[in-house]
Amino acid sequence: MVKIAQDIYWTGYIDWNLRSFHGYSTPQGSTYNAYLILDEKPALIDTVKHYGFDEMLLRIKEIIEPGKIKYIISNHTELDHSGSIAKLLACCPDAEVVCSPKGEEGLKKHFLAASKNWQFKVVNSGDTLKIGKHDLKFFLMPMVHWPDSMATYSASDSILFPNDAFGQHYASAERFADEVGMDIVIKEAKKYYANIVMPYGGQVQKALEALKDVKIDVISPSHGLIWRRKEDIEKIITLYKKWSSYESEKSVVIVYDTMWHSTESLAIKLYELIDRENIPVKLFNLQNTHISDIIAEVISARVVAAGSPVLNNKILPTMGAFLTYLKGLKPKNRYGFTFGSYGWAKIAFKELEDSLKEAGMELIGDGSYVNYVPTAEDLDNLNGVVLKIKNLL
Repeated sequence: MVKIAQDIYWTGYIDWNLRSFHGYSTPQGSTYNAYLILDEKPALIDTVKHYGFDEMLLRIKEIIEPGKIKYIISNHTELDHSGSIAKLLACCPDAEVVCSPKGEEGLKKHFLAASKNWQFKVVNSGDTLKIGKHDLKFFLMPMVHWPDSMATYSASDSILFPNDAFGQHYASAERFADEVGMDIVIKEAKKYYANIVMPYGGQVQKALEALKDVKIDVISPSHGLIWRRKEDIEKIITLYKKWSSYESEKSVVIVYDTMWHSTESLAIKLYELIDRENIPVKLFNLQNTHISDIIAEVISARVVAAGSPVLNNKILPTMGAFLTYLKGLKPKNRYGFTFGSYGWAKIAFKELEDSLKEAGMELIGDGSYVNYVPTAEDLDNLNGVVLKIKNLL
C-alpha cells in the first residue's frame, strides 16, 4: 500500500505481465488502481481485475480489517475495475456498492446471480456521500468511455478519482507521475487517450466543463500513475482539452503494408518528399509497428496517408485491420491520402478510400495507384501530392 494523502491509500494491483488490452499493445504492463479511504465508514474506490484480488486484499489488510469496509465505490463497470467486487463482498458482506444508475445495470448484468444479494446505493451527478470527515461527491461522465462511467471527488483532500480518465497503461514500482518522468507519463497518457477515449471527445469536454470549478490537488486514475504536482495536473488537463477538441499539428503519418515492395517504394518516396519540405512526418510499416502505437501518432497528425497493394481484389488484411480500428476511433478534422500497387484491378482501392472517409477524414484528391512496379514518373508524381499537403498545413 502507498499513502497518497491523510487517511487515503493506494491498494491496487500491478500487472507487470500484461501485453495486450483489447487489442492495444501494453509493453509496459499496467496497474489497476484501488483507493482505500479510512473514516467512520471506510470506503474503497474501485477494485482490480479478478486475478489481482489477493494482492489488493493484502494491501487493504496492511491498513484495516477488510470486514470494516462500508462502501465499495464502482466508478466504472468494466471488469478490470469491478472484477473483484464479488470477492471483496465475501469479506465485507454488509458493504454497499455505490455506482451510477447505468453502473447498477451493468454490474447486475456482469455478475448475474451473485449481484442479487448486493446492496446498491445509486448516485447521480452532484450527489454526496458523507463517510465521516470525508464528503465524497460524484460526477457522472457517461461515455468517458462507457455509459456507466463516473468520477468520485474527495472535497476535504481535493482529490479526484476519475477512473479511466487521465490514466495510462504503465506498470511501475512508483506510484506518482513525477517519480517516473513526465516525458514517459505524457507519452503513455497520449497513447491511452488515443486508443480508448478518442471517440468520445464531446463527452470528455462535458466532463471537463463540469469539473472546471473543482479544486483539484491530486488526480488518482484507475490505471497507471497518480498526478500530484500542480504543473503536471494543469498539463494533463490542458492536453485532454486539446485532444477532445480533435486539434491536430502540422504533421503527417504514413502507414502502409507491402507485398513485393512496390507500395513500400511509394511510401518511402512520399516520406522523403515530405521530409524535404521540413514537414514533421513519420513512416510506419504495419508488419513492424502495432496499430495502437500508430494511433498514438495519428491523434496529433493532420494528414494520414494509407497505402496497400491489392490481394484477391482486397487490401491486405493488416491494412484492413488498421482501418477497422481507425474507423472505430473516429479521429475528426483530419485529411487522408491513399496509395498502393495493383496487378490487374483497382477495385480494392475504393475500400481504402471509403474507410478513411468513414473514419471522418477528407481525402486529398485522387489516390496514387501504380501497376505492378512504380516508374520514375510515378514516384515523381508524388510531388503534386506533397504540394497539396503543404498547402493544407
